Amino acid sequence: MNQPGIVRTSTAELYDAYVMKNYNRAAITLVRGQGVLAWDDTGREYLDFTSGIAVSALGHCHPAWVAAIRHQAGELIHTSNVFRNPLQGELARRLVLQAGPGRVFFGNSGAEANEGLIKLARLHGLRKCGEEGKCIKIICAKMAFHGRTFGGMSATPQEKIQKGFRPLVPGFAFGELNNLASFAELVDEHTAAIFVETVQGEGGITPCTTEFLWGLRRLCDQHNLLLMLDEVQCGIGRTGNFFAFQHDGVRADAIGMAKGLGGGYPIAAVWAAEKHAELFTPGSHGSTFGGTPLACAAALAVLDVLERENLVAKVAANGAAWKTQLEQLVTEFPQQVKGVTGRGYMLGLVLHAEPPPYVAALRDAGLLAPAAGGNTIRLLPPLIATPADLHRATDLIRAALARKA
Repeated sequence: MNQPGIVRTSTAELYDAYVMKNYNRAAITLVRGQGVLAWDDTGREYLDFTSGIAVSALGHCHPAWVAAIRHQAGELIHTSNVFRNPLQGELARRLVLQAGPGRVFFGNSGAEANEGLIKLARLHGLRKCGEEGKCIKIICAKMAFHGRTFGGMSATPQEKIQKGFRPLVPGFAFGELNNLASFAELVDEHTAAIFVETVQGEGGITPCTTEFLWGLRRLCDQHNLLLMLDEVQCGIGRTGNFFAFQHDGVRADAIGMAKGLGGGYPIAAVWAAEKHAELFTPGSHGSTFGGTPLACAAALAVLDVLERENLVAKVAANGAAWKTQLEQLVTEFPQQVKGVTGRGYMLGLVLHAEPPPYVAALRDAGLLAPAAGGNTIRLLPPLIATPADLHRATDLIRAALARKA
């Protein structure tokens, strides 16, 4: 039994005594990072291909990112959104250049970005049908993950996410990803939007096909629906384009982004095309910490490094070569590895068995990588990872698989 006043020096003891037990945490404590590497409190080095679940786009402690945060912290950290700040305006401009003509709302997390999209869909439904509550249906994909807020959970048809929190937000329906007919048959007069991840992350690194995305675009145009794309995990250069949907040339009506945008500092953004951005009016949406000067400085530093170091093009080229390397493991370990999915630096190693023992084996070998649905191990290196880093990761995976064979 824990006694008040006892001094605890072990991080594990502190977690055991004071931190809520809502995560299945690995039994290591990370204390330092540099580039693609991280170290635990015993001094052991790891190749970090978790990247904070696709957050640390520039790796750990990139000098340009650190300098930007240090400078801004000494100048202006926070202002209410009652006032303008120059960095928020500049960041919005840079994101519009990537996404197309439109406007940007800033928040703090992927879940908050997706809540913004859900609210935008409700407002579009009101505009479309002229009656509040009539057109609220949002069609999402099975195996989706859109966050853990009530709106996000309601758009996430996974029992492990929704269990214990019903009743959920009404108005969501679910089709099969990459099955256009299953989405089309759900569209009715009450539908406001279609909302999918361009690449499902938590669901198993499953990309939307080109044909499916274009089919959704035509379906939305035909029925006056918003096509809303969740790029929280797959955006900001991770797949070898700034946005994953850009590989297919499709046009979105609204985009949610977060994770890699801040490079480790919390920031999220919702982009909406001009005719839909006007749905948000003063008082209809807001965020206390959305788009602070410090958060925007971090995000602008990420965008600057992506451009200066040509990282998105490198991710495309290096990721394609790396995927070929990983596919060799299917031949070498056919009883363990089923396939490789994804693109760029968002790849999934699909196993025949459940991932947790393999995640632990990789960690023991010196590689940090998270699991995903569909018996998949996610491989999410920082966008600064070099071909040598990727090759090292492949060798560590091969060694871990050999030990478990």
